[in-house]
Amino acid sequence: MAQDLKDRLVVAISSRALFDFEAENRVFEQGDDAAYMRLQLERIEQPAPPGVALQLVRKLLAFNRSELERDRVEVVLLSRNDPVSGLRVFHSAAHHAMPIQRGVFTRGRAPYHYLHALQAHLFLSANLDDVRAALAAGFPAARVYPESARASEAHADELRIAFDGDAVLFSDEAERVYQSDGLPAFQRHETDRVDTPLPPGPFKPLLEALHRMQREAASGTVPMRLRTALVTARSAPAHARAIRTLMAWNIEIDEAMFLGGLDKGPFLREFQPDFFFDDQTGHVRSAARHVPSGQVPGEFDPV
Repeated sequence: MAQDLKDRLVVAISSRALFDFEAENRVFEQGDDAAYMRLQLERIEQPAPPGVALQLVRKLLAFNRSELERDRVEVVLLSRNDPVSGLRVFHSAAHHAMPIQRGVFTRGRAPYHYLHALQAHLFLSANLDDVRAALAAGFPAARVYPESARASEAHADELRIAFDGDAVLFSDEAERVYQSDGLPAFQRHETDRVDTPLPPGPFKPLLEALHRMQREAASGTVPMRLRTALVTARSAPAHARAIRTLMAWNIEIDEAMFLGGLDKGPFLREFQPDFFFDDQTGHVRSAARHVPSGQVPGEFDPV
């Protein structure tokens, strides 16, 4: 009988987002595909070190360990690697105790087309072009920063994810006003529309899926909890529209930080997320010094 991924949170992830393949990638970027393949084959039994998103993936997969028969999460490797190099990727996943069973390896071709077949809720990759293509196709996607700090191990039984608001959870409607007319116009725009929910941004589907998992986790049927945070440059009075939008979506978040332009990095260091998503290069670079981070490239800061 054919299987499907219905009712699961599906995460597609590249090998460089999951593992530290930066040394191998330098060989690949030199344009010597054969040398890269030889290197991966030589190291096929050598597990790759953890990458930026490994702890995120490990905790997501922990939601499958319960008394219920169905899995809640599916993680699929979606990589520009060749199939032979894919052997090392699967070997590394097994070494790090991550039961990943599915993968697509395209040997240099753009893999984002397969997101449609997977109906993915999230695509993580170190390849900017692939991330942009995934976003354009309507899938939540972020470019991981391989140089990001690794996740804290202080919360072994709790998955923590932090999101920026505008152009990530919400559309860039308000950001457009800010960019064109400045902060006072932005504040007036948001105050005048405080009761009108913001249009959804690219990561609303992921937040919805996480919220469903969070409600199930609260019942105690899984050994992993989930905590979410909104970390935004908004401040009062523009904060109200963001919160009212989440209320209109019937989505609860656990923490909200309205920083009014303050550096997000120190606040994220205290929250200790397993991953943080933002569209602004400056915010992501600041965050990456403290926590695993990824950028959602957009019109105003496309990386």
